[in-house]
Amino acid sequence: MTGRMLVALAAAALGFGQTPTAITLQDALARARQNAGQIQSANLAALQAKEDRLQARAAALPSLNAFNQFIYTEGDRTPSGVFVANDGVHVYNEQAVVHQELLSAVRRGEIRRAMAAEAVARARVEVAARGLSATVVQDYYAIVAAERKLKNSETSLHEAERFSDITEKQEKGGEVAHADVIKSQIDLEQRRRDILDAQLAIEKAKIALAVLIFPNFAADFSVVDDLQQAELPPPPSEAHPQAVEASPDLKAAQAGVLQANYDVNVARYAFLPSFGFDFYYGIDANQFAITTRDPEHERRNLGYSAVATLNIPVWNWGATRSKVKQAELKRNQAQLDLSLARRTLDSNLAASYAEARTAQSQLASLRRSVGLAAESLRLTLLRYQAGEATALEVVDAQNTANLARNALDDGLTRYRVALANLQILTGRF
Repeated sequence: MTGRMLVALAAAALGFGQTPTAITLQDALARARQNAGQIQSANLAALQAKEDRLQARAAALPSLNAFNQFIYTEGDRTPSGVFVANDGVHVYNEQAVVHQELLSAVRRGEIRRAMAAEAVARARVEVAARGLSATVVQDYYAIVAAERKLKNSETSLHEAERFSDITEKQEKGGEVAHADVIKSQIDLEQRRRDILDAQLAIEKAKIALAVLIFPNFAADFSVVDDLQQAELPPPPSEAHPQAVEASPDLKAAQAGVLQANYDVNVARYAFLPSFGFDFYYGIDANQFAITTRDPEHERRNLGYSAVATLNIPVWNWGATRSKVKQAELKRNQAQLDLSLARRTLDSNLAASYAEARTAQSQLASLRRSVGLAAESLRLTLLRYQAGEATALEVVDAQNTANLARNALDDGLTRYRVALANLQILTGRF
């Protein structure tokens, strides 16, 4: 079984034989955001942070509980039984309890901290989305570049077939030695192997992208080649404010600093008194009844009571001070992270601009190289037919032409990826 047959069978097993679905870069990015696991994980983390915020807000509001209790005390022929603390052998407690921490109305640190944590989680969703977008861009244009190199390999194969035909005809005419025919056939076999390698590169690139953009693995799709549609990047003076405004890393770092500030405030709450209020309404009696009747009198068991508790911290061996210090250190770390995020954004933006400028400046030179290599191959082949060049020179000219075509496609891909990275940084993707 030949290598071409093996590749064909693999392509059929992966679904390449079917009519492919054409996918643009925007389609790939949208599909990845919908199906990628890292985005879903980040969204779940954001939803959890939202629940933390709701819980912190609920903790500052009054709570209502149903208190149910039955106490049985060993009897000793007295109304209260053995234990003096109990007011009867049987004690029934059925009460509604309302509890409120009164100072929570002015201590909003827990709620604000939870809100800042939710903002961090939501920003990290966008951070994950940006990282995913960069990966999708790389994989998408890896397919485009591989498909272009397949076309270049097919062109080289046609050139090698033509040269092989020329050598065979000239050998029959006694114009060249059989060694030239062998050299052309060796070159022809290499071009055929290049075709198989190019097909394999396309399949592998499609597999890498399919994992990101489809909920279930599928490789029966094609991508739109838009390398010639690349636009000029925005000027740095315009791109920098856009990048700062749209950066999820900066948003996450800024929300992290805010959260750390609230952590310090919450830690300092432990230095202050706590003031709680509890209101009880229900039954606390020796009988489970609203009214108790005995031979001497009738007593109503249903009633209420209220308890106010003021707890003043006095001494805990420096634990509170240590927690405040720890929170302050975390705040310092968050401020360092914010500074690093700003510098990283500036460096990434500068690096992307440098990459885009360099790639763009090389395109004209790469196109000239393709034209020169094609002309060199044409002239070398004419010289060979005239007996003025060797077969080795023709093969070398064919290799040069193929390398020039591949280099141009790599340059176009490099520029398009650099431009896409700039668009990601400025929030356009």
